[in-house]
Amino acid sequence: MSDVQIVDAHIHAWSPDIERFPLAPGFESSDLWLPSFTPDDHDMYTSLFGEPVAGINLVQMTWYGLDHRYILDLIESDPHRFTGTGIVPAVSDVSLGSPERIMRDLARNGIRAFRIRGRAAQPQWGQTDQWLDQDGYERMFAAAAEDDLVLSFLVGPTDLPEIGRMCSRFPETAVIIDHVGGVRVQEGAIDATQLQALLDLAAHPRVFVKLGPIPGLGDAEAPFSGSVPLLRPVIDTFGADRCMWETDSGGPLLFADPPRDLLAAVDVIRRAEFLTDHDKRLILGGTARQLLWAS
Repeated sequence: MSDVQIVDAHIHAWSPDIERFPLAPGFESSDLWLPSFTPDDHDMYTSLFGEPVAGINLVQMTWYGLDHRYILDLIESDPHRFTGTGIVPAVSDVSLGSPERIMRDLARNGIRAFRIRGRAAQPQWGQTDQWLDQDGYERMFAAAAEDDLVLSFLVGPTDLPEIGRMCSRFPETAVIIDHVGGVRVQEGAIDATQLQALLDLAAHPRVFVKLGPIPGLGDAEAPFSGSVPLLRPVIDTFGADRCMWETDSGGPLLFADPPRDLLAAVDVIRRAEFLTDHDKRLILGGTARQLLWAS
């Protein structure tokens, strides 16, 4: 496995230079999880891997709002190493522009995926079980299919059936379920209903799953082997070519010892006996590279 090209499919990054990259209205420095988190910090977090992380997907920070300048600057500096997941307004009580036009504008500059928060992740006004039944979301699904872009969902398990409904309507749209859809190992057990809701999405061939952050998937400390009972059925059902490893570095989960915790997290995949070397290459880099970078 020494030849694997590791790609981190999900990190958050923001600059210490708030003059050049100001926070959006309504945010203050005290809202930030850390004073800053940059690719250099990520390099420190992954310093024990034995090789540099070859690719990084930069997920737009909420406190930058719709201003993507920071991650766009990083992508422009090294488009082979960096790609991005952006934010566009699809549902609002004011007109913020066409979501599909903004998607296409950002895609021209290297942002390939676009995040949607589910009802469980961020309750919104008047949502029913069919919370994606909005014109803005339908336009995002249609634009993603037409332009070979990706929709990336931050959701809880109760949101998953609605995503499946939309995938049936838009079968060509590539969809990522972030953070294993909120399914977790708790006190050594997995809620069977929640897990099945996630596995049911495998019936849609264009649905992918991010595996991580592994330190947060269970209630165990490093080496995080307690996450395997969750990871294995997901990988077995979706296939390694639809699963991608991620750290959520910079995110709300603060690691006790970042270099050692993330080394243990990557070793969960590297040392998994139920995976072939080909599977490991796909999960640790190949799947994300193919999906999240322009061909």
